[in-house]
Amino acid sequence: MNYGFIKIAAAVPKTKISNCEYNSDIIIKLIIEAENKKCQIIVFPELSVTSYTSADLFHQDLLIESGLKYLNIILEKTKRLKIVSILGLPIRFKNSLYNCGVIICRGKILGIVPKTHIPCYKEFYEDRWFNEGKHVKGEYIDVFGEKIPFGVDLLFRDKNNLNLCFSVEICEDLWMPIPPSSVHAINGALITFNLSASNEIIGKYEYRRNLVKQQSARCLSSYVYTSSGVYESTTDIVFSGHALICENGSIISESKRYDRDDQIVIGEIDIERLINERNKMTTFSGLENEEFRYTEFDINRIDFKELNRFIDPHPFVPNDDFMRNKRCEEIFNIQTAGLAKRVEHTKINKAVIGISGGLDSTLALLVTIRVFDLLNISRENIIAITMPGFGTTDITYTNAVSLIKEIGATLKIIDIKKACSIHFEDIEHNTEIHDVTYENVQARERTQLLMDIANKVNGMVIGTGDLSELALGWCTYNGDHMSMYSVNTSIPKTLVLYLVKWVASNVFDNKTSEILLSVINTPISPELLPPMENGEIRQKTEETIGPYELHDFFLYYFLRFGSKPKKIVFLAKNAFGERYDLREIRKWLKVFLKRFFSQQFKRSCLPDGPKVGSVSLSPRGDWRMPSDVEGDLWIKELEEDEL
Repeated sequence: MNYGFIKIAAAVPKTKISNCEYNSDIIIKLIIEAENKKCQIIVFPELSVTSYTSADLFHQDLLIESGLKYLNIILEKTKRLKIVSILGLPIRFKNSLYNCGVIICRGKILGIVPKTHIPCYKEFYEDRWFNEGKHVKGEYIDVFGEKIPFGVDLLFRDKNNLNLCFSVEICEDLWMPIPPSSVHAINGALITFNLSASNEIIGKYEYRRNLVKQQSARCLSSYVYTSSGVYESTTDIVFSGHALICENGSIISESKRYDRDDQIVIGEIDIERLINERNKMTTFSGLENEEFRYTEFDINRIDFKELNRFIDPHPFVPNDDFMRNKRCEEIFNIQTAGLAKRVEHTKINKAVIGISGGLDSTLALLVTIRVFDLLNISRENIIAITMPGFGTTDITYTNAVSLIKEIGATLKIIDIKKACSIHFEDIEHNTEIHDVTYENVQARERTQLLMDIANKVNGMVIGTGDLSELALGWCTYNGDHMSMYSVNTSIPKTLVLYLVKWVASNVFDNKTSEILLSVINTPISPELLPPMENGEIRQKTEETIGPYELHDFFLYYFLRFGSKPKKIVFLAKNAFGERYDLREIRKWLKVFLKRFFSQQFKRSCLPDGPKVGSVSLSPRGDWRMPSDVEGDLWIKELEEDEL
């Protein structure tokens, strides 16, 4: 199983200037090393066989002939290897010299791509030696008695998987307003390999790094970049040996710069993920195409048991403290802006919100407070209602009441036990039977109170449910499922916690922060079942439906990238390591899939609420699915993985 991944290497070899014998030996060594590490494609820097800084020696026939001689030796020495290699070499064609990428596999040349744009400014004067390749299309060149495709119109694809397609561009090509790789991507290239010789000056490293990241994001592709190292000539400039493997705007792997040893940077690229992104972005294929020739290769097949790339167990929550705080600030501002617009539009200056003492309702209250402060509406116009029921514990009740009082909202306490008991009598339900009816009666009673009080005071009911609950259908239909504006609707549970923590640290004073930290440390529960004899919460959500960190991980890969269940299991195992074994991961993924497919009817009639991230379940925006869809296809694939 490759789970849609391909293993890529970017090499930075030690070179000697114009010493093709030495350079080819190093290249062969690194190709063999990459093959032994089960890499499937490896790319070398610009003009790596001759070295980039040979200067006017490129006018010497002996150097050009030596480059070809040792290319032939590289082919011979690697003919039993299955890896695809991309080398840099000067190639003479029709009495002109071109700076080329030569693509080889199993002792054969697949094609030769000349550099499209030749720089001639500041420290660069390549047009002294090389011709631009931008007009070279549809050509063939004789190399070692073989007719080889030659031109900038070449794309390379796996004959057993035509979706696996890559292109080659060289150094300056990336720095142009419209890089060739942009056109390559439109025509099917999922990976671009850039053979480069980019020297170092102050600030260039950061710019180049961002350029590679941005191009991979713009093209919804992987971009693999490698540049000449410190052994190039230092007559006027210095090279650092910078190699990068990027995927859709993220750096998967990166070399050390100024290293004096050979380097191989390895990264696994998720081809399926890139294809899914392009399938969703229909404008991607709506651009004018050019004619390309496709050269096919037979890529080495490998099984992926584990990944070297980092798989974040919490994809909705940035690891870095600074980035996480920035993300929380941005989300809180989006929530605030969304609710503020709705309040202004309706001209309603009162909000009604149910406060349970849990994370979701706390976050919704904090957003509402910020909106009312922003619009210069008294906090007393926020009717914050806590409604203790059969499962309410002292800790959540105390948190709810303390928070409402501390922030200055209007507190109402309405005990729902009496009303629910009467309702149980009306529907002839035994109160000793703690089933879904017992639970949902309480949830709907609370929602009825909120709606009716909102009518009474001409207010708006603020929804508190989050994205994770909607994905799992962990809400009562026409109970906590319903509101007049739902501020948490696209925020996953793992992120709600950090948002509340961010607000505690950055928005409110110490007393309020203490209460918020108490809320954070309270187990997640709907509190619809009676507490334990010692007063502690009996009904802990994650013991019933599974850990939210797993469900949020499943949701991210299932919805964001359309990943198959087998792949989600593989990724989860790599992300969480020993925290969950395969049995647990499969168990909770089955729960996720069954609930996700069976609970669409709740998502089909969601109230309005702001989208804050790339994953949303709004039936008007990101997710449209029939409520009566069959999910057997996904369940069966997961069950096959268990065998």
